[in-house]
Amino acid sequence: MALSSRRLAGEMIAEFAGTMVLIVFGVGVVAQVVAAELGNHDSISWAWGIGVALGVYVAGRTTGAHLNPAVTLGFAVFRGFEWHKVMPYVLAQTAGAFVGALLIRWNYTEVLAAVDPGHTLKTQLVFSTLPGNGTLPVGQWGALRDQIIGTAVLLFVIFALSDTRNIAPGANMGPFVIGLLIVGIGMALGADAGYAINPARDFGPRLASFLTGYRGAWRDQYGDLYFWVPIVGPLIGGVIGAGLYQALIACHLPRDEDRDTVKPSD
Repeated sequence: MALSSRRLAGEMIAEFAGTMVLIVFGVGVVAQVVAAELGNHDSISWAWGIGVALGVYVAGRTTGAHLNPAVTLGFAVFRGFEWHKVMPYVLAQTAGAFVGALLIRWNYTEVLAAVDPGHTLKTQLVFSTLPGNGTLPVGQWGALRDQIIGTAVLLFVIFALSDTRNIAPGANMGPFVIGLLIVGIGMALGADAGYAINPARDFGPRLASFLTGYRGAWRDQYGDLYFWVPIVGPLIGGVIGAGLYQALIACHLPRDEDRDTVKPSD
């Protein structure tokens, strides 16, 4: 195997593993709250943030830890990430999310069956998102708007945190701060569509639930096909957020050769 092929394989493994870790914590906490009634919305937000932080620590040295097709696309459009790696990364991320969700589905088999023996929307929420979290009066277009906005915020801040010309955190602190970003998004933008903000995070577990008994996994509480919303919305929003950072912030930062000569008061 050529060196470049081995390197890409290693990167895909890292993206797979990091995303799987993210999902084990994220989907796992939703299972505890929804099915076992242990915890609340705040514990969901914190566990998702912890899961993202730990996933970034797992994959960060190898790939920078995208763990999200919207992040991969944003970096390809604006940061020179190699386009031929985009689909391999997306496949690895989605596979990691799928396997992570299968682990949680297996681990919570008894609890899910006891609480929701018909495997309905009541516990489908454990694995994938719904407009208004299945209860609030939000439709598909409202959810799509939410996913665009939420992912735009995600990429805008990730671009800031990863920009060495800005005040990016050190390598050891970066994953921690990104985890806090996820906690904040969950607490501020979690009501309208469950803050998937990641096509792999939603599609992988949705597929896992469908294959393990949730026959209505592709539809929302209104009976409409919904799975496309947490895919399309984040991809659009990610590019918008990354582009806004480049247009509003990055273009005004000092160049590398100017950083030592430009003072804050200049």
